[in-house]
Amino acid sequence: MKNILSTFVAALFASLVTLASYHYLVKDKQTIQVEPATQTKFATYLEDDRPAGSVAAVPFDFTVAAAKVTPSVVHITSTQGAIAQNAPGQQDERLQQIPEMFRDFFGDSFGGAPQQRGPRMGSGSGVIISSDGYIATNNHVVADADELTVVLTDNRSYTAKVIGTDPTTDIALIKIDEENLPALTLANSDNVKVGEWVMAAGNPLRGLNSTVTAGIVSATGRDINILRQQDQYAIESFIQTDAAVNPGNSGGALTNVDGDLIGINTAIMSPTGSYAGYSFAVPSNIVKKVVDDLKEYGKVQRALIGVSIMDVNATTAKRFNLDMTRGVYVDSVMTGGAGDEGGIEAGDVIIRVDEKKTNKSADLQSYVGRKRPGDKITVTVMRDSDETTLSLTLKGRNDEAMVASRARSSELESLGAQFKELDEEELSELGLDNGVQVVRTYAGKLRQQGVRPGFVITRIANKSIKSLDDLTEVVKEERGGVLIEGIYPDSPEETQFYGVGL
Repeated sequence: MKNILSTFVAALFASLVTLASYHYLVKDKQTIQVEPATQTKFATYLEDDRPAGSVAAVPFDFTVAAAKVTPSVVHITSTQGAIAQNAPGQQDERLQQIPEMFRDFFGDSFGGAPQQRGPRMGSGSGVIISSDGYIATNNHVVADADELTVVLTDNRSYTAKVIGTDPTTDIALIKIDEENLPALTLANSDNVKVGEWVMAAGNPLRGLNSTVTAGIVSATGRDINILRQQDQYAIESFIQTDAAVNPGNSGGALTNVDGDLIGINTAIMSPTGSYAGYSFAVPSNIVKKVVDDLKEYGKVQRALIGVSIMDVNATTAKRFNLDMTRGVYVDSVMTGGAGDEGGIEAGDVIIRVDEKKTNKSADLQSYVGRKRPGDKITVTVMRDSDETTLSLTLKGRNDEAMVASRARSSELESLGAQFKELDEEELSELGLDNGVQVVRTYAGKLRQQGVRPGFVITRIANKSIKSLDDLTEVVKEERGGVLIEGIYPDSPEETQFYGVGL
């Protein structure tokens, strides 16, 4: 009997404990649910309900951007034929002008033995930037070409002409004769942030046309010292991404998630020549400046401060006894340059230009590189621990104070070259009374006939050429085959003749 009573009391006590626990833990219909420890659950919030600082776990979709971008990215085939056949020894000489990294990135390289005959093919990409046929690409895609063929995503094919090139940024502008083309909008690359999603579009490897890849911005203002190997005035302020980019992507688009252009894919860093996680694009703000100059003037109007600079870091701070580890150290100042006339001194540390911070040299170069000779800027420097703001009027390479006039016309574009007039002193040194010099050749009629940079045109169709106006007039009036006469500065006593069809 005692055992039964004890059992009853224990059961009653347990029931009371259960009821109390239920009332305490499940009051107001609260529930406790136990999930397997290995299961992970993700919360998805509506925009209005998202807690501050949270990120919605919604899969990212590039379909809209890809549909917008791919019709604006073209395939460029570059053919080298005339020089290889007419002057085989010159082929390798021109190829050496392209940095080794770019030769790998370009796709089907022009490399090979000089004695090889027949046309050679290379491939790259380009971006339609205006509906009337202007296409931005890389200089190294078109630099060594005699002919350029552009193929759109709908397989329409065109012969392109080069409007101009800029080796200092590795940007070139070409054009096809077509209207109503799908052009990409250029975004403000100053707004690009590290960590944001981006998409690369181009024609990598062999036959993988209209390929898109995605990644994030790994760094901005990246200097990898590939352009300055060829030109001390080169601008390197690349957008670095981890979007997969391979040979053939060169000249293609790097866009934001809205499908707006933020850069032109230019180079990869790789021990094998193929994608290894690092790709670099010229920012769209630099592309826009270069393209605008090439369209309006036929060449890039490069503005310079006229100073020798280096990054401020722990090493330079210790070396020059600086109390900062960021900025741009002025090592020397060019006499008569914009910096000299504006009051910059050796030992200054440039910390801002027009209120834009300059934490490293690439920041300063990128900003000034978008200016033209004659533009005015303000430069803030630290000097002896004091902050000083100076006003500068930028100059060009040869101390030009203002923008040079356009040195080409549409009539000359078919020749595929950049020209300059020679002054009396230059003509006298060559023993000439008149002449216009070929500064650079592109895919076009002169290169196809073997004309090399430096050639001085003295007569065309037996007409004396004294100026760019004379050259333009002759090209405009003459039709059919004409004979171009001139000399090369390294052998002025030997007159050269080239037959060209106009």
